[in-house]
Amino acid sequence: MFEELIINITSQLKQKHIVFIIIGGQAVLLYGEPRLANDIDIILGKDTDSLSLIIDVCEKLDFDLLVKDNVEKFTRETMVLPCVDKKTGIKVDFIFSFTDFEKNAINRANKIKILNTEVPCASIEDLIIFKIIAGRERDLEDGRIMILKNPGINKETIAIELENFNKMTRMTSYKNWRN
Repeated sequence: MFEELIINITSQLKQKHIVFIIIGGQAVLLYGEPRLANDIDIILGKDTDSLSLIIDVCEKLDFDLLVKDNVEKFTRETMVLPCVDKKTGIKVDFIFSFTDFEKNAINRANKIKILNTEVPCASIEDLIIFKIIAGRERDLEDGRIMILKNPGINKETIAIELENFNKMTRMTSYKNWRN
């Protein structure tokens, strides 16, 4: 069920020439341990200026948008377009990218085979970073398990990217405070 949906999403995004990576629970299944992952999280190589393009993809996939009012405002504020597949009821979050880290993570993607289709998935290092940045208990546990199960990961890359993210966040907070 998830695999077919990921393939359909991949096909539609490729037709629109949209680069992306799978993150979240579906990617954790590759690097961590089996766990219930009841949604699909996708980082897009687009910012919210491409919202109409992604809404078109959702229509072609027969997804319902979970935000009914002020979709553009919600998406610009959260950087997420939450949807649900009408057929399976599986939730899909399209996450628009705006940081250099997200763009670099897309470029570093691993190609995994799902039902004979190559699908870009976040590298383990980038997935751990996404999990740490999210900071929820489940995300931090996912990150810990991936580190334990994959002792050969590049911890230096993780440390550098987290420091860069920390600097960017402080700068953004400072700019917001100054305005």
